Amino acid sequence: MSEKVLMKGNEALGEAAIRAGCGAYFGYPITPQNEITAYMAAQMLDRGRVFIQAESEVAAINMVFGASSAGARAMTSSSSPGISLKQEGMSYAAGADIPLVLVNVVRGGPGLGSIAPSQADYFQSTRGGGHGDYYCLVLAPKSVQECADFTYEAFDLADKYRVPVIVQADGMIGQMMEAVTLPPERDLASLPGREWAVGNMASQGRESRHITSIHLVPEELEAVTRERYRRYDEIKANETRYEYAGPAGAPPVFGGVKCEGLDQAAAADITLVAYGTSARVCLGARQLAEKAGIAAGLFRPVTLWPFPYAALGKIAGSGKPLLTVEMSLGQLVEDVKLSLLETPEGSRRAPVHLVGHSGGVIPTEEEVFAEIKKILGK
Repeated sequence: MSEKVLMKGNEALGEAAIRAGCGAYFGYPITPQNEITAYMAAQMLDRGRVFIQAESEVAAINMVFGASSAGARAMTSSSSPGISLKQEGMSYAAGADIPLVLVNVVRGGPGLGSIAPSQADYFQSTRGGGHGDYYCLVLAPKSVQECADFTYEAFDLADKYRVPVIVQADGMIGQMMEAVTLPPERDLASLPGREWAVGNMASQGRESRHITSIHLVPEELEAVTRERYRRYDEIKANETRYEYAGPAGAPPVFGGVKCEGLDQAAAADITLVAYGTSARVCLGARQLAEKAGIAAGLFRPVTLWPFPYAALGKIAGSGKPLLTVEMSLGQLVEDVKLSLLETPEGSRRAPVHLVGHSGGVIPTEEEVFAEIKKILGK
């Protein structure tokens, strides 16, 4: 059994990236993700990798584009205002089918906002963020362990589908310390090949390659975009993930497009929907509800995109209320409402309620429990 170590979420993100084979990291400091950049500065060069503190967030994302194009597993990280500056580069990467990993440790906004934890970047991450027709695969950890696990896997997913992958934590997850079992160190020689990459083409006897996101003939641009959307359909079919914790202390289950483990949802009086820090708050509220004789379930989207619409739609088919809890003023709740379109035919759609905060304010267990009682008329 692997030994556990005590680490901050930000440090676990960095170490997992290195162990996953990240060959190049480019970043720029911003709170509350600075520990990632500091950790990579201390570790990458000593382990034979590339670390550059770029002159700006814009420079960092374009360095990632270049390094990935040349065949390296490359990564950058930032927090909300810095992520905004990276969006043009993210759109370029998506348009050129460049795999990369971006970590966003979300802080309060809009604008410079605050340095407190937030989830207000949900729309930015799940709706593309930059210009054009594209998506990023988005993984949302709720613990330091998942910071490590999801970052480690993000590099494989990026390579598999040739897309940018976002690991979206929040300031609380990034700054908290927990015991974590770190994944094994990858042998760089065993990483999947990138036959499409540029560089050393003449010496390797390969044809010259040109990586670009520009297609000036509209029909050509539509064709490559439609091909990309076929890969997005594969991601939806293979990578959609959620966690459901049912009432009465039933163990949580992880599921995907087959909507596994949701039979216990029928026993719930209400289902909470949350991710990241908000999901941790909801676990406490769920315990308060059970002590009061209220059966509450918790549905947590693990992939924010693709969102597990079908699974939540199945739960919504019971007609019992859904309570969305988020550290934003109504972003996740829009996908919760879209899930109602997936309710089985003839089912009664559930009413959807919201507990939302902004600016770095974190909901409390007691607040969520009070809303549960209000909804149920207790």
